[in-house]
Amino acid sequence: MSKVQLDTEAPDFVLNDFDGKKISLSDYRNKKNVLLVLNRGFL
Repeated sequence: MSKVQLDTEAPDFVLNDFDGKKISLSDYRNKKNVLLVLNRGFL
């Protein structure tokens, strides 16, 4: 996995939401604040 440097723009990516609709980070550019929580897994 590549690393992202601090104070740089986040790379765009596409994921499915809870309803299966594809959304991308760029959909929210200049519209909202986005908080990403990336969970590495559950025990």
